[in-house]
Amino acid sequence: MSYDEGLAQRIREVVADRQGVTERKMFGGLAFLLNGNMFCGIAKKEDLMVRVGPARHEEALREPHARLMDFAGKPMVGFIFVAPPGHASDEALTRWVDWSLAFVSPMPSKTSKPVTKKPVTKKPVTKKPVTKKPAARKAPKK
Repeated sequence: MSYDEGLAQRIREVVADRQGVTERKMFGGLAFLLNGNMFCGIAKKEDLMVRVGPARHEEALREPHARLMDFAGKPMVGFIFVAPPGHASDEALTRWVDWSLAFVSPMPSKTSKPVTKKPVTKKPVTKKPVTKKPAARKAPKK
């Protein structure tokens, strides 16, 4: 397992009464979504991934144990990582989860669309006319 199952269970308990919460494995961890919008998750085994929104990003980074979330060297504004000491207590975890839920709650629901395959249409093959090369003449024998 690439994420802390104990932390996942604690998050489940925080959001137990909330309608529209689902889970999805992504980022090598586990993400929690509200009506299809990711609000938090677990990455790098035990880091809490929190979606705080761009407007409160700097404020969140000033909190103890919070740091910039970057994937493949690219900072993701509006998302942060919280190290385990920052979500060790149930009160701290609930505060982070509530913060992220407050950001995604007003967002429109994302409904998963069924994946439809594009019909394959074969283009007619146009053959080039074959042109015969003139046969090479043999030189007369001497």
